[in-house]
Amino acid sequence: MLLRLGPHSLHMGPFPLPLPRRRALAAVRAMSSASPPPAQTSRRPLRGVVFDMDGTLTVPVIDFQAMYREVLGEDAAYAAARAAGGGSVDILHCIEGWAPDKQRHAYEVIARFEKEGLDRLHIMPGASELCGFLDTKQIRRGLITRNVKDAVDLFHQRFGMTFTPALSREFRPYKPDPAPLLHICSTWKIPPHEVIMVGDSLKDDVVCGKRAGAFTCLLDETGRYGPHDSLPEEVKPDFKVSSLNEVFTVLEENFDLAPVPAESRI
Repeated sequence: MLLRLGPHSLHMGPFPLPLPRRRALAAVRAMSSASPPPAQTSRRPLRGVVFDMDGTLTVPVIDFQAMYREVLGEDAAYAAARAAGGGSVDILHCIEGWAPDKQRHAYEVIARFEKEGLDRLHIMPGASELCGFLDTKQIRRGLITRNVKDAVDLFHQRFGMTFTPALSREFRPYKPDPAPLLHICSTWKIPPHEVIMVGDSLKDDVVCGKRAGAFTCLLDETGRYGPHDSLPEEVKPDFKVSSLNEVFTVLEENFDLAPVPAESRI
């Protein structure tokens, strides 16, 4: 289900919509009919979309819990890391202060799990269509991941779509620090308030986007984060969707999709 903040009117584009997008629009209309129509507001300009990769553009295949347990070495350390992270584990942050030899081993374990994930890499349903839609609108698309550059390169090669810039964890500091998103905005010469960050992690993607001053859209396929209204304000995204097909509706309903002026293009 697609959840939105603020009053926005329904809008149908000039082209026939694919069936998943028609269904998403029908769902929004059904929700809207249950309450009086909201006041009209002007739609905000949007000139760039930045995506997370694992779990957003690609189907999640890495067993992160098994990886965390192997890196941390024992259940007690894993439980402590979860408690320190508010229920989630930031494994890269956990190992930053380790001794070089121990840190090297940890990165080897992480790299092994990521390599196994690459062997089973699949595109997320709706990703190709969404990127094609952005291209027709001349909306820039970038990528920020905590995975390695080799994974980003393989993603580009395997699925025939390129994101520019595409920042991997070799870019420091990585998410949830806003630095990578601000770097992309600077490269594009677009202010953060004309960009939206789309990802499946509250603590990484949404926090990164909010800290940078961008719009944020959480992809929650399974509903693991619960109702939108139940999320703490510091991590509450502007939009919450259950599929990439619903991102079409978020963009068309809430934004003026403005191409980047020629003088601002790379």
